[in-house]
This record gives sequence, structure tokens and C-alpha cells, in this order.
Amino acid sequence: MQEQSRKYLIYLVILMGSVALLDWYLSTAIAVALPHLLAEYSIKDFEFSMWEAMYLIPTLFIFLLNGLNDIIGRKLSILILLLMMGLPSIAIFYFANSFHLFMIFYAIINFALVSNMWTIPVEEEAPASSRGKLMGIVYSISLIPLAPIASFIIIPRFGWKGIYAFGFVFMLLIIFGWLFMRETKRYEKIKEERKKGIRKKHFFGIGVIKKKDFRYIVIGTAIWFCWLAISFHLKYVGHYLQDIKNYSQNTFLLVFLVAQVLCIFAGFLAGWMMDKVGRGKTLAFSCIAVAILLILIDFSPGNIVLAIFPITYFFFMFMYTWIIVYLPEIFPTEIRGSCLGWTTTTARPSYIIVPLIISGLLRILTDMKFFWTFTALYPLIAFLIVIFTKPYETKRKELEEIEVERS
Repeated sequence: MQEQSRKYLIYLVILMGSVALLDWYLSTAIAVALPHLLAEYSIKDFEFSMWEAMYLIPTLFIFLLNGLNDIIGRKLSILILLLMMGLPSIAIFYFANSFHLFMIFYAIINFALVSNMWTIPVEEEAPASSRGKLMGIVYSISLIPLAPIASFIIIPRFGWKGIYAFGFVFMLLIIFGWLFMRETKRYEKIKEERKKGIRKKHFFGIGVIKKKDFRYIVIGTAIWFCWLAISFHLKYVGHYLQDIKNYSQNTFLLVFLVAQVLCIFAGFLAGWMMDKVGRGKTLAFSCIAVAILLILIDFSPGNIVLAIFPITYFFFMFMYTWIIVYLPEIFPTEIRGSCLGWTTTTARPSYIIVPLIISGLLRILTDMKFFWTFTALYPLIAFLIVIFTKPYETKRKELEEIEVERS
């Protein structure tokens, strides 16, 4: 298949990196906002976690959003994704004068977050020899530390809700760049083949998903569940450092800033490693590193914990790089959006189960002792999944080659 020009690829990497950046910004904004909203709405940490589980139940239907990629195309789906992230963000700033109004808008934002739809255009347009590296660059762009930087500037002037209003402004800028996006060549080819009757039309992959696809949906679900579980626990870093360990907000924001800067390098390095040593080995290595570091948080004396958190984030992002590189490429182009949607959907019970687990932990572990050791169970489970299921290695292979050879 004819490759896109280098100039367009650079544009596409920057554009999708910006979409991913908005996703990551809104995902991490809650870590900054949590101590403020607990105080403003007069609720306890375990209560927030319990309500979060309830409000995020609708995210189980994320397949409806991801599946649009195979129905209306990649470009329009990205626009819908952007609107679902940006519009509720400005609503929080202006209308969230009660806890439950905040949670309604927060739930809409979270419906769109971590859908990973922004991975598909680059995966389909990138050359096989550099697909992992280019996705690593996209991911690294997404990890520019907007949340801590914006918080330093915005919170003193506009309050904690201002960090969500910034998400809306950023969305408007990305939509301007989106206007110049083209539909991917692979999707256009599939669309044409459907018109000619060569390929079967489908809605959300129903009737065309095969046994091999189902296997990788299951593997992807399990690993994504583990990653999401860790991310829910990491939302409590700000609460842990400020309210439990009595560090100042500025100290936490500095730790958070360092962590996100390290995450940028993690994206580059993980993408490079995946093209050099393989997807599976990179994931297995990162799982063990994250587990060890999480355990160390509970047993490290004094200020050492301030250094461990950023390093934990660094290797945590290695795990996510596997998710954004491997999952889109392992599925056939015809049903890539749908399979990714079903993988996301079946991993989404984590949005309900994990907050309930955290709520129970916070009731028992009032000083959060062993909270992080418990969190280490998730990367260890992900490690075992990789070792025992042995997912097909996709390093440096064309998407069409992967579709035929995968087991």
C-alpha cells in the first residue's frame, strides 16, 4: 500500500499526539483536583471512590464510541472524541456547583478518556519499520506535563475548576488542526471494498469478529484492566502526599511535574525498545519494574518516596505504550475500531470494580499503609498474562502480514 508523505506523517503524529495529550491531561487532572474537591464538597476519600464507581458505569458502553471508527471513519470519530472531552470540561467550570453535577460531567469526560481512538490513524499510516517508534513519539507528545504546569498557573487565578476549563480551550485548538486531517488510506480501501461487495458491512464487528480476534480481545482486556487499575490507584498520589504525608501542594505538583517529564522519555524509549527487542519483552520488563517500585513506596523512609513516585510513573508508561502500539496493530483493518472498542469495553468494569476496591482499602487503611503494596498485584498479574499467553510478536511487520500470521 502506498505510504503517506513524510510531511503528512509528521503532521498526523503531532495532531494525534495533541488529541492524546488532551486525553492524558484530563485523565491526570483529577490527581490535582482531588484534594480541592474533597474539601469543597465536604466528602471523604472513600466516599468519592464509591461514587466514582457508580457514575462510571455508563463507560461500559465505550464500544459504541470506538465502533464508530469502522462505520463513519477515523476522521469524524476523532472529532466526536474531542467534543466529548472538551464540552463537559467547560461545563465543570461554569456549572459544577454541587458534587453530583461535577460527577455527571466527570463521567462524560471519562467515557471518552483512554478510548485510544487516536492510535488508529497513525497505526494505519505509519511504515512497519517505524510504527512502534512513531507511536512512541505520539505517546511522548501526550505526556507533556500540562496538568502540573497548568495547575501552577491556573489554580491561584481561577481555582481548581479552571484546570478543566483549560481542557476546553485546548480542544478548540486541536479541532482547528483536525480540519486538515485526511481519512486513512487503509480505511478508504476497506470502504471501497464494502461498496463493491468484496467485504461484508458490519456494525461494531458483530458477525465478522473471528476466534483469533477474540483471543487478543481477551489478552488485551486483561492487561488493560491491570493498567487501568494502577491508574486509579495513582489518582491518590496527591491525596497521599498532601493529606497523609503532609507535604505541601507545591511539593506534590513538583513531584507530579518531574513524573510527567520522565513519562515523555518513557514513551520514546518504550517505542524504541518495542521495535528493537519486541513488544512482549518490553511489557514484561515494565510490569516487574512497576511492581517493585510500588512496593518500595510503602517501605521507603522519609523523602525517598518523593523520588520513587516519578520513577514508578516512568515504567508505568512503558506498560501503556504496549497498549497503544500492540492492540491497534494486532486487529485487522476492517474491524480495528470495533475490536479496540470491545477490548476497551471489556476492560471498563475496572472503572467500577477498582474504585470500590479502593474505597474498601481506604476505609481499612486509614493511613494508606500497604495501599501501594496492594497496587503492585496488578502489574504482577499483567506479567503472568504475558508469560503464559505468549502474544504474537508484531515487531517490524506490516499490518497485513500480522493479520495473516498471528495465532
